[in-house]
Amino acid sequence: MRATESLAARPATRLPRPVVIGHRGAPAYRPEHTVASYELAIELGAELIEPDVVISRDGALVVRHESELSWSTDVAGRPEFADRHTTKEHDGVQCTGWFTEDFTLAELRTLRAVERMPEYRPLNTAYDGHFGILTLAEVIDLARDRSTSDRRIRVLAELKHPAWSDEQGLPMAELVADELRRLEATDQQGPVLLQSFDAGLLRDLRGRLGEQGPEMVQLVNDAAAGDRMVTRAGLREISTYAQGIAPSVERVLRSVHPVRGTSSLVSEARRAAWPSSRGPCGRRTPSCPSTSASAPSPRHWAMRSASPVSCSPSASTASSPTPRARRPRRRRTGPHRGLTSGARRVPEEGRRAALRTEGSQGLTEHRRAAISSLNRSSP
Repeated sequence: MRATESLAARPATRLPRPVVIGHRGAPAYRPEHTVASYELAIELGAELIEPDVVISRDGALVVRHESELSWSTDVAGRPEFADRHTTKEHDGVQCTGWFTEDFTLAELRTLRAVERMPEYRPLNTAYDGHFGILTLAEVIDLARDRSTSDRRIRVLAELKHPAWSDEQGLPMAELVADELRRLEATDQQGPVLLQSFDAGLLRDLRGRLGEQGPEMVQLVNDAAAGDRMVTRAGLREISTYAQGIAPSVERVLRSVHPVRGTSSLVSEARRAAWPSSRGPCGRRTPSCPSTSASAPSPRHWAMRSASPVSCSPSASTASSPTPRARRPRRRRTGPHRGLTSGARRVPEEGRRAALRTEGSQGLTEHRRAAISSLNRSSP
């Protein structure tokens, strides 16, 4: 089975569908973050493939779920790397193993990928040792190679633990910005989108890559820091550097109104991205609600649900439809001003009388008569 068309492009009579993301590829079928996993995700219909990005000792951006290697590679069985086994403190927790920042890219190339969660995905162990470690550049090349004129594949890169990398003397923002420039992937509609839980990293990258740089998504955790992000002020701050937020499903569902079925979090996020006090295109928000007749963008982040349009006056004016003149509404005056029911006008005094309740049943005489008429006409 192979998807050849975009699943987000729908006929004009149907609503657009959310974009499909291959999270770490297709890890239920192939070991995560391998070329086989990403290729299968694309064949199954993914339009975004999502690698996790960590850094090697020589500054290469490599694709692994974490910088610790023993769960996802065969490093523990390599005697030549036994002396790299160490214990480090990360976020106040002692971690023991082998870490990417202690290996050069050439050394990482010698390792082979294994299934990270064999107890949950035992069939994937059949592929242990078949694939090597990829770089971010190789994943971007794969997306470009598999893109067609009808179906575009993009890379949604999650940048992992930038503070940890900075402590190792490997500044993630600088390395990512330099690599995207080298790959000519710094355009807003380019092949790469960036996401991270670290707001400081995304702000730094926005400053380095500019307002028209890659689209960015602020990941939101379920801890106290995430609670602050989803306040009205926090969402407004995020809108100055990112195009969207990515909270957990649980956080979104907690904000759903029990009757209306709408999410207050999604509504607040969109309001933060397009505040009414700004013009049709806020200066610090790279996109704004579309005024063109084109179909909406398939990227349905909470802050973004419409196609980007140019913020230049000429483009905005050219794409805006001419507003239709509204017929002036005739204001009724005199004794018959009030509600209408079919062709019969109900005077204002009658309307007030109809709204007044009578007796324990709370029905007026003319309402009782209407009900009786309906009962007589019923079979």
